[in-house]
Amino acid sequence: MGNTYSKKIDAYAHISPPKYTEAIRKNYPGFYNQILGHVPPLFDMDARFRIMDKFGQILQVLTVGPVPPLEDFADAKKSVELAKLANDEMAELVLKHKDRFLAAIALLPMNNIEAAIKETDRAIKELGFKGIYLHSNINGKPLDSPEFQPLFQKMAEYDLPIYVHPWRSNDFADYLSEKESKYAIVSTFGWPYETTVMMTRLVFSGIFEKYPNLKVITHHCGGMVPYYEQRIVQHYGQTDIKYHDYDEMMKGLTKPPIEYYRMFYNDTAIHGNTPALMLAYHFCGADHIVFGADMPLGDPNFGVRSYQQTINAIEAMDITDAEKKMIFVDNPLKLLRMTI
Repeated sequence: MGNTYSKKIDAYAHISPPKYTEAIRKNYPGFYNQILGHVPPLFDMDARFRIMDKFGQILQVLTVGPVPPLEDFADAKKSVELAKLANDEMAELVLKHKDRFLAAIALLPMNNIEAAIKETDRAIKELGFKGIYLHSNINGKPLDSPEFQPLFQKMAEYDLPIYVHPWRSNDFADYLSEKESKYAIVSTFGWPYETTVMMTRLVFSGIFEKYPNLKVITHHCGGMVPYYEQRIVQHYGQTDIKYHDYDEMMKGLTKPPIEYYRMFYNDTAIHGNTPALMLAYHFCGADHIVFGADMPLGDPNFGVRSYQQTINAIEAMDITDAEKKMIFVDNPLKLLRMTI
């Protein structure tokens, strides 16, 4: 595409800051040994930078990973301490490595909602963070639960994005007759489904009606939604095909449900696949897609393969150079209200 931009912004990069990582290793060794301890670029900045250097100048927006969510393994008191530790350390990393890290997204102790609201304010006002990071459910509770509404209101007021990462654990069985998921189905296919469920709950709960400027960023390119666009239209948008609770379901919505689905922003973390990215492009437009590669997770090369596949896939999209620049640079800057 030529020289239309000199930098790329990875808008959804995962990290586990070193001090935070050590706290996890010491207090939650099972979790540490499961994934975290085997992915050095999460906590070893030199290893991380060596990978980033292979792809020109990449600026990362930091989100704490990997799953499970903080509230899944830490109690309501410890989660507050860990969230503050992670956020303080991310703030230090952004300040120290301005040529590497554009911004950070706040980790919240979501099993302590009052503390989560306070940490949101602290992270944004004092640490300069540019959004908050949630999971698709909070210990089994949907994000449209009334107790979480103050966070949506607050982020609409801040005009900063909510990042949502899908989550369900192995004990979420694929069949009622079983006790746990098999064959990595829970993450490979369950997580995109979780994203789709989360999006649907927010759509029909009227959250975008209440906060029309709200910005929610999904992981993995909007889950199942772009692929099932016409199924969504037919099942939720045809006045002559009504479920028994259709009128109640549509209560409070002022436009077709599919239009609310288009309000989500979606990253490109599907490890390449240009046709799938084009599907997302046709669904939500270039202005609602941001570059993300799940770095350094989901890749035996800790991001090398994923970065290469994702960058190549975006470059191969049949869209204009200006639209590619939107995905790589302009959209993240607009969402985070930043300049470079």
